[in-house]
Amino acid sequence: MNRIAVGVVSLCLFATASFAQSAPAATDVYHVHFAKASLGQAKALETELTKQDPKAPMPGHFLVLKHQDGDDWDFAVIEHLGKKFTIDPADYSAPAAGAPATGAWHTDTFVAGPSWEEFTKQMGGEGSVYVIATWRAAPGHRQDLVKALTARAANPKVQTGDVTLAHIEGGPWQFLTLAHYKSWQDYATDEAANQDAQGWYDIRDHGAWHHDTITTRVGPATK
Repeated sequence: MNRIAVGVVSLCLFATASFAQSAPAATDVYHVHFAKASLGQAKALETELTKQDPKAPMPGHFLVLKHQDGDDWDFAVIEHLGKKFTIDPADYSAPAAGAPATGAWHTDTFVAGPSWEEFTKQMGGEGSVYVIATWRAAPGHRQDLVKALTARAANPKVQTGDVTLAHIEGGPWQFLTLAHYKSWQDYATDEAANQDAQGWYDIRDHGAWHHDTITTRVGPATK
């Protein structure tokens, strides 16, 4: 599926964001696609999204998550595009005439993140439970927010995979965080342990708004 709506000029994107020292360097470009299925088309849209575009610059480099509880979208696709990425109108192809509309709406955002090796280290492997959150900082609090989002607990109850992505172009949010759990039990244990943790308060000192969604993996990024 061609998930990227293109304009009339070529656009070149580079990963140039910088994070707190505790987070891996943001060296690569990713594409984040949130999609809501049309009525009765959820399974069809899932099938569509789990088949990567044959023209993808990084074959096999993507993760598809399905909504379980939280925001209004049904699926999130995070696709790795390399160290830089160019959008060219010549690459765009319109949907086939008469094809059913599987999606009701979608949003597209380009972000800066870690290398694919680091991404799959954190997001791949055992377990399919993920929490995805989008954040926007209060005015003047952007650096404080990213430091809070990337802070590591001193003695975590469970080990999670964690990735933070920074907005380059697209949606109204500035940061996207992904947390990967090996099981639902690990998720419950982590939630119970962190309800009154200081980090909970630190993050809310700097975020103007956020949206959290619990998801399960339905497409690649295994390793």
